[in-house]
Amino acid sequence: MTKLRQILKFYLQGKSKLQISQHTGTSRNTVKRYIRKLEELQLNLEAVLSMTDHELEQQFAQTEAAQKDKRFDALQQLLPDVERQLKRKGNTILSVWQKYKAAQPQGYEITQFYLYYRAYCKRANTTMHIHHKAGDKMYIDYAGDKLEVIDQATGEVTKVEVFAAILGCSQLLYVEAVSSQRKEDLIKATENAMHYFGGVPQAIVPDNLRAAVTKSSRYEPIINETFADFAEHYNTVVLPTRAYRPKDKALVEGAVKIIYRRIYSPLQDKQFYSLEELNQAIKIALEAHNAAPFKGRNFSRRQRFEEIEQQELKPLPHFLYELKQQAMATVMKNGHVCLGIDKHYYSVPYQFIGKKVKLLYTATTIEIFYHYECIAKHQRSAKRYHYSTTAGHLASAHQFLTDWTPTKFITQAEHIHADVALYIEGIFEHKSYPEQAYKSCSGILQLHRRVGAERLINACRRAQSFGVFNYPIILQILEKNLDALTEEEQKLQQESLEMPSHSNIRGSAYYH
Repeated sequence: MTKLRQILKFYLQGKSKLQISQHTGTSRNTVKRYIRKLEELQLNLEAVLSMTDHELEQQFAQTEAAQKDKRFDALQQLLPDVERQLKRKGNTILSVWQKYKAAQPQGYEITQFYLYYRAYCKRANTTMHIHHKAGDKMYIDYAGDKLEVIDQATGEVTKVEVFAAILGCSQLLYVEAVSSQRKEDLIKATENAMHYFGGVPQAIVPDNLRAAVTKSSRYEPIINETFADFAEHYNTVVLPTRAYRPKDKALVEGAVKIIYRRIYSPLQDKQFYSLEELNQAIKIALEAHNAAPFKGRNFSRRQRFEEIEQQELKPLPHFLYELKQQAMATVMKNGHVCLGIDKHYYSVPYQFIGKKVKLLYTATTIEIFYHYECIAKHQRSAKRYHYSTTAGHLASAHQFLTDWTPTKFITQAEHIHADVALYIEGIFEHKSYPEQAYKSCSGILQLHRRVGAERLINACRRAQSFGVFNYPIILQILEKNLDALTEEEQKLQQESLEMPSHSNIRGSAYYH
C-alpha cells in the first residue's frame, strides 16, 4: 500500500507515468492501471492522503484481486485434469494449454499456466523425509548399467550385473559384481553384504526383483519362498518397496548414482578377465568411497557406521545359508521319488504312494514334504539311477528288497555251484547298474527249486558258452532241454546250424 500511495501522490503532483515507474520501480502498465482507477474514482491528493491502507486496498486492489482470484480458482479446479492429460501418450504442456486457452480466452498465458501447474505438482506429490534408525534396514538393488568380463582364451565379452546394498543410517555401501540376477546370485550377494557389514539388519528392503518377490502388491507382496527362507536363516524380514515407487528406495537409487561416479569411473579404462579380478578392483574403489568424508561433514560413512550403527546390527549366524532348491514329484508305486536333476531315487513312507510331494534340496541334504509336513529326509547322493532307501518307509511285503545286493546273489549262487556263481557274476558285469540285474538273478536262482541244481548248472554253462547273460536264455535252454545235450550232441547241433556251401553265397572272406 505504501508503493500504491507513492504512485498516486506522484501522479497528482504532475509527474509523468515514465517518471513514476522509474522512481517506484513499478512497471508502466501497473502505473497506468492504478491511474485509470484513480480517474474513475475522481479522487484528489487530499482524499488519497487521508485514506488508510485498508481503504486504499479496498478501492484499488480488491477489484483486481477478485478478477485474479476468479481466474486462479478456475485454473486450480482444472489442474488435476491437466495432470491426468499429461500422463497420456502424445500430450504436452503446450497442447493442454491450447485446449485451456480455447475454452477460457481470458485465462492465463502459457508461462503463468506452467508456473501454476508446477506449483500444483509440488503440493500434490510431496516427499516425506525418512529418518533411518541405526541397524534398522538394509536396502538392496542392482545397477542399471553392467560391467564386462573378458574370456582370456576366446576373447568373448560377458556382461555382468552389479549388486548394491546400503545401510540406512550410516549409508555404508557394499558393491559386488555377480553373474546374473537369479535368486542364487541375489542370495549369495546379500549374504556377502551382511558379512561385509558384520551383522544383520532388522529388515532387508529389495526392489520388486523377481528373485526376491514372487508377486508384488501395494499391501501384502508375496515373497519368493527361497529368499524368505534365507531371511529366516539370518533372523531378519523382507520388506519390498511398493511397485513403481522409486522414492521408497531413494537411498539405494542414490547409491547407484554414486557407484557410477566412484566405482565405474575408475574402472572404465581397465580390462578384467574374471569375476574375482573385477570384484577385487571394485573392493579397492569401494573402500575409498566408504572412507571419504561426507560432503560438508568431518566424518565418513565408515566412521559413522563404527560409532553408531555397527553395535545395533544383530549377530551373524554360525553357519552360512545353504541354498535350497525345490521340485515337485509324485511318489512312485515302489515308494520312491525321483530327484530329476540327479536321476536318483529317495524313499518315502509307503502311505504316500501316488501323492504329489515337494522336494527341498541343498548341496548335501534332501527333505520331502507333503502338505507342509516333512515326511522324509535323506543325504543327497549324486549316483545316477541308484536308490536311497530307509527300511522303515517300505511296506512289509517290500522290505526284503532292501537286502538285495550283488554280494548276496553271488553267495547264494555259490551254494548251488561255482559255475552258477560265475554266470551270476557275468550278469552283473553286463548290466550298467546292479539294480537292473537284481530281478534276473532272483529269477535264475528261483529255478533251482523247480528244475534242481544239476539242470540249472548245465543251463548256466550252456548260456555262458553262448556269451548271453540274462534270465530268458536260461529259461529257454531249460524249456527246450538243451541242458541235457552232451558235448558231442552240442557240437553236432552247432554244425547243423552252420551255413551250407553255395555258389550264390559269397562267404565271410568276401568282406575282408
